[in-house]
Amino acid sequence: MSNNKQPTPKWLTIVGIGEDGVAGLGDEAKRSIAEAEFVFGGTRHLALVGSLAKGEARAWPTPFDTEMRDVLALAGKKVCVLASGDPFFHGVGVTLTRKVAVDEMRVIPAPSAMSLAAARLGWALQDVETISLHGRSLDLIRPLLHPGTRILALTSDGDAPAAIARLLTELDFGASRLTILEALGGPNEKLRSARADAFDLEMINPLNVLAIEIDSTPEARVLPLTSGLADHLFEHDGQITKREIRAITLSALAPRRGELLWDIGAGSGSIGIEWMLTHPSLRAIAVEADPTRAARIHRNASHCGVPDLVVVEGSAPKALAKLGTPDAIFIGGGGSDSGVLGAAIKALRVGGRLVANAVTLEMEALLLVHHASLGGDLTRIALSRVSPVGSMQAWRPAMPVTQWSWVKP
Repeated sequence: MSNNKQPTPKWLTIVGIGEDGVAGLGDEAKRSIAEAEFVFGGTRHLALVGSLAKGEARAWPTPFDTEMRDVLALAGKKVCVLASGDPFFHGVGVTLTRKVAVDEMRVIPAPSAMSLAAARLGWALQDVETISLHGRSLDLIRPLLHPGTRILALTSDGDAPAAIARLLTELDFGASRLTILEALGGPNEKLRSARADAFDLEMINPLNVLAIEIDSTPEARVLPLTSGLADHLFEHDGQITKREIRAITLSALAPRRGELLWDIGAGSGSIGIEWMLTHPSLRAIAVEADPTRAARIHRNASHCGVPDLVVVEGSAPKALAKLGTPDAIFIGGGGSDSGVLGAAIKALRVGGRLVANAVTLEMEALLLVHHASLGGDLTRIALSRVSPVGSMQAWRPAMPVTQWSWVKP
């Protein structure tokens, strides 16, 4: 049986363009721009192709429309969209593919800013940490700060390199070498370097990539790659899931890419923070009734490099009513409210994981009841630490923790 289905017309072309403008484009890209009835792009991009474009030039609106209404309204016409470098590296191509089927478009990429930076420095991209800080919090760089690491960071403006240098110095990475690569690929390309703690570069081009070679002192704030960060890395008032218990809890929560965690009764926020540190795609909502602790969670999240942690100030179960459906839920500590546990079980998606820790007899009794009726795993965690007893030392037991973990059928 023959397939007579006609191919989908490709009405949209996305062309990656560098700072060298038309000179850096291939024949196919030039032809696509010249033949387009409408050409979209930033003001700078449109100026670069002004000698080539014959169709109507349309600059992106301010603020930028992520719904791409103006582009979609022209479906079926010959439309060309200009993008910086590689349209699919934090670029407009990513936004467009959420709205336009891939078989309706052609994409002609140019080298990304990261590729150009690596080429100028002689750095192997597979061995480098890359991050976009364009329009995003600089705190996102914190988890990458490990001695010997090389980082390429796409920044938002000419002020960002100095701000990052100050952050590195504050965190005892002041000996790190910063190289600013400005206007890569264009006639005004420039490379300049300075130590973080002696940063004095001025008049930096807003179009820049920052290359960082991390060096540190023994006191540097390094966030280890394992679960169970040291307690002193979190600001807390004693309401914190301790390091060893936290590592076991994260193991039971078993984070998977793209998932959402509810951390109910978040305290210092350590569980949600470590959940998000596991992978950049992970999201978490910390629910905390105490306003002082809620503010502290915000600070901890920023200082640990996950500023996008959502903090909901309110008491469960009422505060859970309008939150996104969770893939995993953690309930910690000394509570004994069956209403919270019941609401969590109801909200959890099928196949989702729930982990609840109890240190009080009342909460433990509640977990025993739910384990008896719903199943799951019940674990008793007992830790002891050495502490002085007079002139000698002895084991001092911490409060035991009963942990119930359960997967919703």
